[in-house]
Amino acid sequence: MAQLSRKIINDPVYGFITLDQDLLLNIVAHPYYQRLRRIHQMAFAHLVYPGAVHTRLHHSLGAYHLMGNAVVELRRKGVEISEEEELGVKTAILLHDIGHGPFSHALENVLIRGVHHERLSLLIMQRLNEEFGGQLETGIRIFTNDHPKRYLHQLVSGQLDMDRMDYLTRDSFFTGVSEGVIGYDRILKMLTVHRGELMVEEKAIYSIEKFLVSRRLMYWQVYLHKTVLSAEKMLVRILERARELVLSGHNVPSSSPVLDFFLQQATVDEALVDMHLDRFCLLDDFDVMGAIKHWMFHPDKVLSLLSRNLIDRRLLKVRLQATPFDKDVVEELKESVAEELSLPVEAADYFVFTGEAANTTYNATDEKINILFKDGSVKDISQVDNALIHQTLASAVKKFYLCYYQS
Repeated sequence: MAQLSRKIINDPVYGFITLDQDLLLNIVAHPYYQRLRRIHQMAFAHLVYPGAVHTRLHHSLGAYHLMGNAVVELRRKGVEISEEEELGVKTAILLHDIGHGPFSHALENVLIRGVHHERLSLLIMQRLNEEFGGQLETGIRIFTNDHPKRYLHQLVSGQLDMDRMDYLTRDSFFTGVSEGVIGYDRILKMLTVHRGELMVEEKAIYSIEKFLVSRRLMYWQVYLHKTVLSAEKMLVRILERARELVLSGHNVPSSSPVLDFFLQQATVDEALVDMHLDRFCLLDDFDVMGAIKHWMFHPDKVLSLLSRNLIDRRLLKVRLQATPFDKDVVEELKESVAEELSLPVEAADYFVFTGEAANTTYNATDEKINILFKDGSVKDISQVDNALIHQTLASAVKKFYLCYYQS
């Protein structure tokens, strides 16, 4: 009898994670997947929370682990999930974030414009499917919601998917922000399938409430923290300035051939990425940070000053308020900064700018979190007799920000 391939990974959040199928082991060993080791899960959150240095690979393996637990619980309740479907849904969650570029969401639509990371994940999954002789077919169908069992897709991408379940648990662990701690194990125990849809049993209402509250708190305390926001916006401005200089004929070497390639393209769309997928799958945080350290010495004052300040953690100041900033105030700030830095006023746009950040913790118009009651009735969580969810968490919170240079 052939010995079953098996690998055990020691995870600081869940303990031991087991990979026990050849396809999963081959995926994890692939260079496309190994790249996730070199992409931070939380971009610049470590500038505020020094422990937040975990990677996309950590998150991917954690979500895979939770998926295995979810499948076990659903089977115990009589939900039919075949061996092929189990492997497919595990493959889908293992690869759900493989399309992320350097610094994940911070640089989305900056290096690769107009192509969402989920679309890039699908391109990579399709390429791996070719390499592995069609073994990813079921996983791709689940990932794209083209599988007859919709609840399998909901486990990968939905209001209560394993992606969110892991990143809240993992991010709170590595940041030390206890407000993000959720009862993921109880929620998994309460998962069920009713009329082909993923739901949670009535007993989990308070755990779901805590899950939603934790998500909102993590967004404003961690993901949209003003220091993190400043660093990420500076990163975007640096890449935009570099590309602007390159496309206008200036010499802006990054010290990374793959980053140089994408910066030199006037248009980077899905077709180009598909044609150069091997190049894209070499891009990671190291390329970008190496480039920024290199650009600290570039003769362009805008590029060098932004780069040096990001490296030294001398970030743009940030103001947050509930209403848009007065345009005259912003223009005055630009003129003042332009004078201080001896730059043209138009160049001050890189050092003074506004935007908005919004977070909706639970939007019932999107895919819903359905609660299955003992009498067989089903209610959306926002329709349950619970004032907190109904009145507070269903409404969007929007904040306007002003980033500006201050010496």
